[in-house]
Amino acid sequence: MNEITFALLERFRAREAERRELKTLQAALAKTELKDLAYVPEAAAKLNGDFALELKTRGVTFQQKSGRCWLYAVLNILRERISETCNLDKFELSANYLSFYDKLEKANNFLELVMENAQKPLNDRMMEYILGGVGDGGYWDMATDLAAKYGVVPAWVMPETWQSTHTERFMKLLNTLLRKDASLLRAAMAAGEDPRPLKESMLEEVYRMECIAFGEPPQRFDFEYRDRDGLFHAERGLTGRSFYEKYLAGTLEDYITVTNHPTHGLPMNLYYVFHYMGSMANRDVINLNLSVEEMEELTVKQLRDGEPVWFGCDSGAYGDREKGIWDPDSLDYSGLMGGVDFTLSKGDRLEYHDSFATHAMIFVGVNFDETGRPNRWKIENSWGEEAGRKGYFVCSEGYFREFVYEVIVRKKHLSDAQRALLEQEPRRIQPWEGDWL
Repeated sequence: MNEITFALLERFRAREAERRELKTLQAALAKTELKDLAYVPEAAAKLNGDFALELKTRGVTFQQKSGRCWLYAVLNILRERISETCNLDKFELSANYLSFYDKLEKANNFLELVMENAQKPLNDRMMEYILGGVGDGGYWDMATDLAAKYGVVPAWVMPETWQSTHTERFMKLLNTLLRKDASLLRAAMAAGEDPRPLKESMLEEVYRMECIAFGEPPQRFDFEYRDRDGLFHAERGLTGRSFYEKYLAGTLEDYITVTNHPTHGLPMNLYYVFHYMGSMANRDVINLNLSVEEMEELTVKQLRDGEPVWFGCDSGAYGDREKGIWDPDSLDYSGLMGGVDFTLSKGDRLEYHDSFATHAMIFVGVNFDETGRPNRWKIENSWGEEAGRKGYFVCSEGYFREFVYEVIVRKKHLSDAQRALLEQEPRRIQPWEGDWL
């Protein structure tokens, strides 16, 4: 049988009619948000309380309606170092500044990939990947590459615009332009023309669009501030690079992305790289795939060392934005849907495209049970102070193990065996496989 018959529907009706709870569930869902009905208060209550290990940070940031969480998470770690050096209670770095160059670099990488693959048909797997376009999301490596090249600036030096905080329409226009450019580049190369002058004019159009939407990045600025002791400081004529070199030199070079990606394609203890659409044209995303137990241990080590941990997770899984939690036990969707089992293994969720890292934040605390194992984690988010618990969230240990896919740690925290993996030749995977992370 390959179609739905009326006899089949009748069998469904007869069997479901025996389930007395369905009418009650149907009535509840008719007028109430599904997530609110699935809420399990006694499970969520276990996420309350203080944390045995908790780091103080300089306030919650707000990415608004943009996909720049990954960038905010990196900048929020960097600002802590600058704040300590400059004796500041509150400080923020400009996400608009680095995201300007991020979009320009993504456009450049897009055009380079189009030229590299110009001989391939449009239905080739690589061309389909390229023409999927660019977004304003990204990885840790992308942010560190941008900071090393362009430096960073305080938030007031290049403030946000409406477009920088509401990026959907701009990104659609940018991708339309890039796909048009792809067609022109392919046609020029097919005709035997040099594509480089054409590509430069295309990139200049992207630069122009960005200047209009986000403002042009400043070439020089003055760093003026009053510290916690009331002393005024002024440094004149800084550039993004000189500011970075003075306050952050050597900060970003010694990190590694540790993933927990338990799929058939990537074994544990694998050092691997891929060239992502969002990368710079000559840079890769570099990862070390470890067990979730190792990933968790490294996260705790870095927190104990007094440093927040950047991480990527599936923010759409078992979360409640208003209550500020992520926890599979606190949202009973199975019971609400009449006992339907939604369980997939972590590897299957990735390989069957049910889940992937959709959001980046920083861990700033962890609590432990009576055996010394983590049981809840404190998170600094970039959704503003109106979300969660004044901008902070809590996730359970169950959420960490199932829906946290990557963390960024200093290499000094790696074991000898883990560090030895980085001495091997990394495996290069296809760029679209990186979308699982």
